[in-house]
Amino acid sequence: MGCAGSSQAKSDGNVKKIRKPKPWKHPQPITKSQLMQMRDEFWDTAPHYGGRKEIWDALRAAADAELSLAQAIVDSAGVIVQNADLTICYDERGI
Repeated sequence: MGCAGSSQAKSDGNVKKIRKPKPWKHPQPITKSQLMQMRDEFWDTAPHYGGRKEIWDALRAAADAELSLAQAIVDSAGVIVQNADLTICYDERGI
């Protein structure tokens, strides 16, 4: 008779729990509409810096979501999180 055993599979170690970023401050006072325009400009131009559009879309959805949903979005999209506040992220190709 043989003996069998099992153990829990080790995770890949790439999953990092995300957190809210520190509050951002602009050097001069701006209106809410100016802030929204700046956000839209960022998300519109971000894919031009490299990476897949799907990853950028996932990051935008995560940035606008509550933390638990944001974590699920980042995990399911395969985003590799370098900084827990999402300031440095990349896809599996390193972009």
